[in-house]
Amino acid sequence: MAPARKIKKRLQQPERAVESKVRRILFEIALLLCSSLLFALAFPNFLDSWGFFPLGFVCLAPIVPVIHRSGWVKIFLYGFLYGLASYVLFNYWLAKFHPLAIVIVPAIYSVYFLALFPVLKLADLLLPRYGYLLQTVIWVAYEYLKTLGFLGYPYGNIGYSQYLFTPFIQIASLTGEWGVSFMVALPSFFLGRLFQEGRAGASAFLRSHALDSALYGLLFAAVLVYGFLSPVSYASSRSWRVALIQQDVDPWRGGLRTYRSSLDILERESRLSLAKHPDIVVWSETSFVPAIDWHTRYRTDDESYRLVKDLRAFLSSQRVPYVVGNDDGERDPASTETLKRIDYNATLLFVNGALVQTYRKLHLVPFTEYFPYRAIFPGIYQMLANADTHFWKEGTRYTVFEADGVKFSTPICFEDVFGYLSRNFVRRGAQVIVNMTNDWWSQSVTAEMQHMSMSLFRAVENRRTMVRSTNGGMTCTIDPNGRITSMIKPFVEGYLVKSVPVYTGTTTLYTRYGDWFAVGMLALALALLSGFAAARIVRTATAASRRAG
Repeated sequence: MAPARKIKKRLQQPERAVESKVRRILFEIALLLCSSLLFALAFPNFLDSWGFFPLGFVCLAPIVPVIHRSGWVKIFLYGFLYGLASYVLFNYWLAKFHPLAIVIVPAIYSVYFLALFPVLKLADLLLPRYGYLLQTVIWVAYEYLKTLGFLGYPYGNIGYSQYLFTPFIQIASLTGEWGVSFMVALPSFFLGRLFQEGRAGASAFLRSHALDSALYGLLFAAVLVYGFLSPVSYASSRSWRVALIQQDVDPWRGGLRTYRSSLDILERESRLSLAKHPDIVVWSETSFVPAIDWHTRYRTDDESYRLVKDLRAFLSSQRVPYVVGNDDGERDPASTETLKRIDYNATLLFVNGALVQTYRKLHLVPFTEYFPYRAIFPGIYQMLANADTHFWKEGTRYTVFEADGVKFSTPICFEDVFGYLSRNFVRRGAQVIVNMTNDWWSQSVTAEMQHMSMSLFRAVENRRTMVRSTNGGMTCTIDPNGRITSMIKPFVEGYLVKSVPVYTGTTTLYTRYGDWFAVGMLALALALLSGFAAARIVRTATAASRRAG
């Protein structure tokens, strides 16, 4: 019987090993999915449109032990899975835009994290004791890199989860959003390193890193002290009374009958707002669709021209300036066709009915507003064209409008999520940032809140008032300290009239030097990774040489 039991035991050992391996993989996947869920919940989300911002400080912790335990094959697969799960949960509302959108964005982030996870693992291997510090630096560098180029997309930068933690985000005036991300990501990587030790090693880890914890605590306290002391006082600043019109019109519905109905709403709400004596009236992005200047000049379509004529008659009757979002068209000088048109997503300023200034959107949304790789990927371009994508042309000028002595600029929709754009407007003289947005297509308050939460940082970074006029939400005013001072409900027809400060008393470090902190994190990550890798290679070669000798 004894030999039989031994044989049975030997046969069971491989089975148990396989079961153990499967349980380990399932546990690691569960940790990744837990992190993905916490990540999504830290921002405005499907459970609460305001989000649970404290989760931002811990949401990355579960990925740290997974990265540590995984081999070099699994780490790529886990990175792919994490990127996919995180952005499906975080950007679920993209499905409302187009079925492909909820596939494309998570797929892009799957590739990003497929590349990022091995780099985070390398940091863990090179610095067994202080790898979490290097991982934090790498994370901020990654967030910066993913905002650059054609696919630039700041949604999901961990610092943006803290938009309601007003004292904490004041450091954005020094470092931009990037410093906030650093302060939020660091506890996650530290806690993840603690979890990695398990019950047996946690106490020893905490004792050996007591100084690290104390230093972060001091830094956190310093950030809060700065946050309470640095907000600017704008009580003596000039007030600018703005009327923000929210027409609540479905942008998917086209045709002149729809555009006529939208104009009726805009005119009605504007007239109602005038009873509160605004200095200026602001409509949202592409609030009026037919190209106003084009049809005034060329009259290529009689019905569109009549609608434009009615609009201009209304604007001529007004005694306050109007800011109008519009599809601006101009003749294509490169075409032999007499009236071939180039379209821009634009802002037009009207004073006494006259068009006095125009801004054309500089940073277009990839895939949905432009695709510059038609020659390289003709199939993708044709797919987008078949999906009725409205391709725009990029503008070339940072326009600063002026009305009644107030200088302002109008980042359009997606543009307010990029810090460099608002910074450049302010550096050129903008005293107020006026965002014009149409997020109605998402049919999601969560999407609109995520957008607004990023917009809020532009006010802090530059110490300028931010006002947002939207089609469906979030129409609001934000003071130079990043506080939401007024807001109307999303997805309702209405208007908001509010006196906002024209504050110009401070030029912040961020306004002066831009993304210096993020660039520094990128340079530091590259230097530390290459330096420690080189040192490890030298040590390994030296040890091998000694053994051979």
